[in-house]
Amino acid sequence: MEKYIIFYYVLINAAAFFLFASDKQRAVRQKWRIPERTLLLSAFLGGGAGALLAMQICHHKTKKKRFTILVPLFLLLHLALWFFFYRL
Repeated sequence: MEKYIIFYYVLINAAAFFLFASDKQRAVRQKWRIPERTLLLSAFLGGGAGALLAMQICHHKTKKKRFTILVPLFLLLHLALWFFFYRL
Protein backbone atom coordinates (compact mmCIF):
# COMPACT_ATOMS: atom_id res chain seq x y z
CA MET A 1 0.00 0.00 0.00
CA GLU A 2 2.80 2.39 0.90
CA LYS A 3 4.45 2.05 -2.51
CA TYR A 4 1.18 3.11 -4.18
CA ILE A 5 1.07 6.23 -2.05
CA ILE A 6 4.67 7.03 -2.92
CA PHE A 7 3.87 6.45 -6.59
CA TYR A 8 0.90 8.82 -6.27
CA TYR A 9 3.06 11.56 -4.76
CA VAL A 10 5.72 11.17 -7.44
CA LEU A 11 3.04 11.33 -10.14
CA ILE A 12 1.12 14.31 -8.71
CA ASN A 13 4.31 16.28 -8.12
CA ALA A 14 5.51 15.60 -11.67
CA ALA A 15 2.10 16.69 -12.96
CA ALA A 16 2.13 19.87 -10.85
CA PHE A 17 5.64 20.72 -12.04
CA PHE A 18 4.57 20.16 -15.65
CA LEU A 19 1.43 22.30 -15.24
CA PHE A 20 3.32 25.23 -13.71
CA ALA A 21 6.17 25.03 -16.25
CA SER A 22 3.72 24.67 -19.12
CA ASP A 23 1.70 27.66 -17.92
CA LYS A 24 4.88 29.74 -17.78
CA GLN A 25 5.73 28.83 -21.37
CA ARG A 26 2.20 29.65 -22.45
CA ALA A 27 2.43 33.03 -20.70
CA VAL A 28 5.68 33.85 -22.48
CA ARG A 29 4.17 32.87 -25.85
CA GLN A 30 0.90 34.69 -25.06
CA LYS A 31 -1.16 31.55 -25.59
CA TRP A 32 -4.16 30.09 -23.77
CA ARG A 33 -3.30 29.73 -20.06
CA ILE A 34 -3.96 27.04 -17.49
CA PRO A 35 -6.50 28.36 -14.95
CA GLU A 36 -5.05 29.35 -11.56
CA ARG A 37 -7.62 27.10 -9.93
CA THR A 38 -6.12 24.10 -11.73
CA LEU A 39 -2.59 25.03 -10.71
CA LEU A 40 -3.59 25.41 -7.06
CA LEU A 41 -5.63 22.21 -7.15
CA SER A 42 -2.58 20.26 -8.33
CA ALA A 43 -0.65 21.59 -5.32
CA PHE A 44 -3.53 20.92 -2.94
CA LEU A 45 -3.85 17.30 -4.10
CA GLY A 46 -0.26 16.60 -3.07
CA GLY A 47 1.83 18.29 -5.72
CA GLY A 48 3.12 21.07 -3.51
CA ALA A 49 6.77 20.11 -3.88
CA GLY A 50 6.57 19.95 -7.67
CA ALA A 51 4.64 23.22 -7.83
CA LEU A 52 7.08 24.99 -5.51
CA LEU A 53 10.05 23.67 -7.47
CA ALA A 54 8.54 24.88 -10.76
CA MET A 55 7.75 28.25 -9.21
CA GLN A 56 11.42 28.67 -8.27
CA ILE A 57 12.98 27.25 -11.45
CA CYS A 58 10.61 28.93 -13.91
CA HIS A 59 10.07 32.11 -11.87
CA HIS A 60 6.36 31.64 -12.29
CA LYS A 61 3.62 32.91 -9.95
CA THR A 62 6.27 34.03 -7.46
CA LYS A 63 4.76 37.51 -7.15
CA LYS A 64 1.21 36.27 -6.63
CA LYS A 65 0.56 36.28 -2.89
CA ARG A 66 -2.05 33.54 -3.21
CA PHE A 67 0.55 31.18 -4.68
CA THR A 68 3.43 32.15 -2.39
CA ILE A 69 1.24 31.39 0.63
CA LEU A 70 -0.94 28.47 -0.48
CA VAL A 71 1.58 26.30 -2.32
CA PRO A 72 4.01 26.03 0.64
CA LEU A 73 1.02 25.62 2.97
CA PHE A 74 -0.28 22.69 0.91
CA LEU A 75 3.18 21.14 0.95
CA LEU A 76 3.37 21.47 4.74
CA LEU A 77 -0.12 20.02 5.07
CA HIS A 78 0.84 16.91 3.13
CA LEU A 79 4.11 16.55 5.03
CA ALA A 80 2.16 16.74 8.29
CA LEU A 81 -0.33 14.13 7.07
CA TRP A 82 2.51 11.88 5.95
CA PHE A 83 4.22 12.26 9.33
CA PHE A 84 0.95 11.65 11.21
CA PHE A 85 -0.03 8.49 9.36
CA TYR A 86 3.38 6.89 9.02
CA ARG A 87 4.87 7.90 12.35
CA LEU A 88 2.19 6.10 14.35
